[in-house]
Amino acid sequence: MTVSARSLLDLLRPRSSGSDSSQFERGMQAYENRQYLEALRLWRLASRAGNPEADYRIGLLYAKNEGVIGNIPDAVAWYERAALHGHVDAQFQLGLIHFHGFQAALGPNRPEMWRQSTAARLGDKATNLHDLVFPNGIGVPRDLDAAFLWMSLAAEAGKADAQALLGDMYANGQGCTKDHAVALRWYEAAAEQKAAAGEFALGDVYYQGRGVAVDLAQAAIWYHKAAEQGHVRAQVALAFMCLKGTGLPENVEEAARLFQSAAAHDDAIALYNIALLRLSGKGVAKDLDKAETALRKAARKDYLPAIQALAEFYALGTAAEPDLREAAYWYEKAAERGDAQAQFLTGRFYATGTGVPPSIRQAAKWFERAAESGHATAAHNIAVFYLNGNGVTRDVATAIKWFERASEGGISAAGVQLGRLYSAGNGVPRDQARAAEWLSKAANANGGDADAKTAYAVFLIQQEPSEAGLAQARTLLTDAAEAGHSAAAFQLGGLHMGRSGGAVDLPAAVQWFKRAASAGHVEAQHTLALLYSDPNSSLKDPQAAAGWIVKAADGGSAAAQFKLAVMYCTGQGVELDLVQGVKWYEAAARQGHTTAQYNLAVMLGRGQGCDADPAKAAEWFAAAAQQGMAEAQLAIGDALRAGNGVAQDRDQALRWYRQAAQQNNEGALRRLEAMGESVG
Repeated sequence: MTVSARSLLDLLRPRSSGSDSSQFERGMQAYENRQYLEALRLWRLASRAGNPEADYRIGLLYAKNEGVIGNIPDAVAWYERAALHGHVDAQFQLGLIHFHGFQAALGPNRPEMWRQSTAARLGDKATNLHDLVFPNGIGVPRDLDAAFLWMSLAAEAGKADAQALLGDMYANGQGCTKDHAVALRWYEAAAEQKAAAGEFALGDVYYQGRGVAVDLAQAAIWYHKAAEQGHVRAQVALAFMCLKGTGLPENVEEAARLFQSAAAHDDAIALYNIALLRLSGKGVAKDLDKAETALRKAARKDYLPAIQALAEFYALGTAAEPDLREAAYWYEKAAERGDAQAQFLTGRFYATGTGVPPSIRQAAKWFERAAESGHATAAHNIAVFYLNGNGVTRDVATAIKWFERASEGGISAAGVQLGRLYSAGNGVPRDQARAAEWLSKAANANGGDADAKTAYAVFLIQQEPSEAGLAQARTLLTDAAEAGHSAAAFQLGGLHMGRSGGAVDLPAAVQWFKRAASAGHVEAQHTLALLYSDPNSSLKDPQAAAGWIVKAADGGSAAAQFKLAVMYCTGQGVELDLVQGVKWYEAAARQGHTTAQYNLAVMLGRGQGCDADPAKAAEWFAAAAQQGMAEAQLAIGDALRAGNGVAQDRDQALRWYRQAAQQNNEGALRRLEAMGESVG
């Protein structure tokens, strides 16, 4: 502060009389007795007599909502009266208010709530009334120039907190030109008065090398001074230095003590770090309950690492069984904060109904947000959603955009999807060249994904392959199969069977089919069963055929289930067992196998391997009939004509007879003739 500026403030300071001092002191007594209105009255009298301390105290009343309607702009007006007469605390308060700015909050007895309620009741008249009640307004815009002015005056007057904050303003160029040297001088001035904020700032200066050479030992000294005074951020900074052995000998126990001290003041970073130490038992006794409590406190302060850690804590069941509802809740909190992995996981939770009610729309929303944040797997997922119209309107162009983004992120499955889209012309013009380009890229990305290699090989096989194309496909499939990919082994078996014009090598085909089948590939298991059951094959082995057909049936192959049912009903390769026959016919029938539906209906109608049930028999005859099987159409027609298991219905019986007759079913033709009906 210049000499002329100080002189100006000295001239503005009136000489206080004894009477205003008495009024001020009486006001202080009233305030201490919580007689705020009396304090206000007495301080106003002292203010009129030129007492700047009274001005400052009235400002505090408005700031604290004591005896008056709390309003920061009114406090500012009174602070300015005091500050212009050199009141240092008023200057400091003005510096703080202008540095941060102030926006009126809502709530009972708040100016903004009062303004809104009067506006609703009085309309245009409310503006004039509001101006009368709040002549200084209800908000203070951020003004770094004003903040710098007032903070400078308070700092020059020797207020340590102002000196520390002024140092911050110079360090960051707020309201002034950035100048680390000047910032350092103000920090040192504050530290000379043992102000913790100044000591902490000096620690930062030496730790980060702001205007000076990095000096970790010096940083530790200043952090320690501030920490001893209870400065929370200094305690946290010093704890990290102890934890990592940075500038100090590594001391996990001391780090834990400092984190715990700062955590007692609800510092989010300290809470998070003491929780991690309690989870691991490093430097402090392992205590999962206390760790969870600390994580929850930090998470409730919106500290993202704590939110993420708490979500993982519940997802993994760190303390007990996993609590997926809690995990989903905290992952969604992290997702709302913009964490891409949490957005992806939240999408997966909604897609699978894990910890939340299932919602494809919510899953799509979070997958897309994660994809927009650069999450490659989420990009692939939302692409699939757009392709199939799951949770979003089907949009192949958008699906392609996200598949491309996922492919760029290293997801080979996205390249496979793009290849298949262009190859089939699914929602885009068919383009085999582009299909080959995407499939080749996926097959060669990151050393080659087995599924991508298999997809590209199948594409090459299906495109009227040349000898070179078949050789390339065989190489790709061999690489994938050797990596344990069962679908590739199955395709290799097919190539060795002579598919696509290749040479037949039955032993090699069986070898690859067995490798795929042993890995659980159902189609390979069924293929082996057919090979071993072929009476004209040199491989004929009824026992082996039965073993593989059972595996394929257990694996869900409808064709294998039907074949196994036939085997049980005829005693071929297995012991005759009609009950098992019915069981496997029904398994295949439920998957839509037409002949299985018909055979099941026959056995239900006759009571073979089960209790006779004409009604169920009719249902299965109808199911097979709807798939166009003439024998089933004749059978359901007979049931309707006789009322066997269903209500008698001549018209419906005729309808089914006519459909069967159109396939030249002789039984249907005879029935129509007997009923006096024409085929047409």
